[in-house]
Amino acid sequence: MATTAQLFEEPFDADEYIERLAWRTPGGGSKGGAEAFDPKKLLEEFVNHIEELKQLDERIQRKVEKLEQQCHREAKEFAHKVQDLQRSNQVAFQHFQELDEHISYVATKVCHLGDQLEGVNTPRQRAVEAQRLMTYFNEFLDGELRSDVFNNPDKIKEAADIIQKLHLIAQELPFDRFSDVKAKIASKYHDLERQLIQEFTAAQRRGEIGRMREVAAVLLHFKGYAHCVDVYIKQCQEGAYMRNDVFEDIAILCQRVNKQVGEVFCSPETVMAKLIQSIFENKIQAHVKEKLEETRHSDVEQYLKNLYDLYSRTTALAAKLTDFNLGSDKHTFLSKLIKNIFSCYLESYIDMERQYLQNRSGLILQRYYDSKNHQKRAVGTGSIQELKERIRQRTNLPLGPSIDTHGETFLSQEVVVNLLQETRHAFERCNKLSDPADLPKNAFSIFLLLVEYLCVDHIDYALEIGLSAIPSADAKNANLYFLDVVQQANTIFHLFDKQFNDNLMPLISSSPKLTECLHKKKEVIEQMEVKLDTGIDRTLNCMVGQMKHILVTEQKKTDFKPEDENNVMIQYTTACSKVCAYVSKQVERVRLIHEHLQQFSYSSMGGMLAICDVAEYRRSAKDFRVPLVLQLFDTLHALCNLLVVAPDNLKQVCSGEQLTNLDKNLLHAFVQLRVDYRSARLGRHFS
Repeated sequence: MATTAQLFEEPFDADEYIERLAWRTPGGGSKGGAEAFDPKKLLEEFVNHIEELKQLDERIQRKVEKLEQQCHREAKEFAHKVQDLQRSNQVAFQHFQELDEHISYVATKVCHLGDQLEGVNTPRQRAVEAQRLMTYFNEFLDGELRSDVFNNPDKIKEAADIIQKLHLIAQELPFDRFSDVKAKIASKYHDLERQLIQEFTAAQRRGEIGRMREVAAVLLHFKGYAHCVDVYIKQCQEGAYMRNDVFEDIAILCQRVNKQVGEVFCSPETVMAKLIQSIFENKIQAHVKEKLEETRHSDVEQYLKNLYDLYSRTTALAAKLTDFNLGSDKHTFLSKLIKNIFSCYLESYIDMERQYLQNRSGLILQRYYDSKNHQKRAVGTGSIQELKERIRQRTNLPLGPSIDTHGETFLSQEVVVNLLQETRHAFERCNKLSDPADLPKNAFSIFLLLVEYLCVDHIDYALEIGLSAIPSADAKNANLYFLDVVQQANTIFHLFDKQFNDNLMPLISSSPKLTECLHKKKEVIEQMEVKLDTGIDRTLNCMVGQMKHILVTEQKKTDFKPEDENNVMIQYTTACSKVCAYVSKQVERVRLIHEHLQQFSYSSMGGMLAICDVAEYRRSAKDFRVPLVLQLFDTLHALCNLLVVAPDNLKQVCSGEQLTNLDKNLLHAFVQLRVDYRSARLGRHFS
């Protein structure tokens, strides 16, 4: 096996190398073969191979030493070359610095020479320009314009520059000596100005933006530049209003013109602002006047709708226009334009709104009573009525004759929905059309109308009629409808309260009018509750009287002494049957406290008030001396505790003795009445 450097190339494995050497040696194999294993031959082979390796190592070492010597020699040569290059670079750098200093010196001389030349040339140019203008001035003085610049239409730009300068010079000349020449210059000035505007107009119609830009730049120094802008604005609007929607047309027009004015005029924001001012003062104002004047005196409802729609769309358009560059204070600019259009309408808005709401609400109520063939009774007011109310509250005695309403409650959800809808629209218009300083006051005035027509003229009137219809306690076969009035009044007032929170509160929440509104609402509630309580008390008295009458008239002495003691066919007496049937019928009407409580949402303090109400109801029900009724009120009291208990204690309260057997959905429904139900994530306690 030849010993060469190739045998030791990477990757090298010494064990594999020895194995191959032993395997190739005759008699060196350990697993049999052509010859048996001979250790002497193997040893001899190893010794010879070691010698060969030593010789190979010596040869490689000599080669390495030779290469190292060559490397040292070449490194020295390279170091000398680098030193030579550094010296050459230093010399070149010195030459560069000298050249730079020389260039700077020459440049300074050139700049100085240029300044000197400019100092000489500027007066010369001014003199040449003055001479040229004097030449043209002499032509005007002689009355004959011979220069080609005034007679060649292609040189109108150069002529405009000359005449503009001559016009400025002429302004300084005395009138008595140069009146003729001043008039001629002015005439040529106006003639060129007119030609330039005509050229601009023609270029605009052809859509030549480049030519428009050139002419506008020339006209910039003329007095007629503003007229040029006016012509541009007028032509931009030609054929722009082709749709039925003026506001959409205006938005598209402004979007298109905004891209163009920057390419034509040097001050596009001024032109754009003037365009928008023209649109507002002409197109929009005419459109608004046409829409509003035709209905202002003939159809107030449509007038208010049109005013709201037009004002809303105008403000929405103004919001879009703020995306354009209209100068530094574009919001104030647009607000003034809107105010100029609508101020005469907005000044009288709230008066017309209130007048319309009064007429409309009165008409809705009158149509309802007419449909019932009911002539509305006058409800007494003043000290006599107050005295009657006090006597009624303390004695529960009917004051005045009882009337028969034939089961009519004189409450209509359709009427209520119509009144609330009209008021909601009024609140929306009030929010949009009122001045921010007057908004709370105007909203409060609308709220007072709602109280007047819904709460007083409808609900309170129905309660008065209902109270008058309650028969006396000794009446026979009396029909009791007041509980139906109670239920409907409660539902209606819930809708009223919802509109109060949804539509009125956002308009007055940050103003002193909030206190007045809350006080008025509380006053209305208290007045209604007094009448509801009085009516319920009198109804219960009437129920007791009815049951007494049934027992007196139907219960016979022989009922409890049957003739045949051994053959009794009935389970209960006729009097008992009629009393129980009467009671069952009335119970269906009085199961309203639980339903009533579930129509509101409760804060912590509101929950405490509800608990106090239930406790008072329980005290009143205690007079029935029925354990089941008291037990039901105790359960309702426990349910009300869910309205005030801390969120972390809800599970503990729900597992209490009085609530543990109730349906989980019922408990969850009561917890949902809390105002903090969502914020405190109370639903997780029932998941």
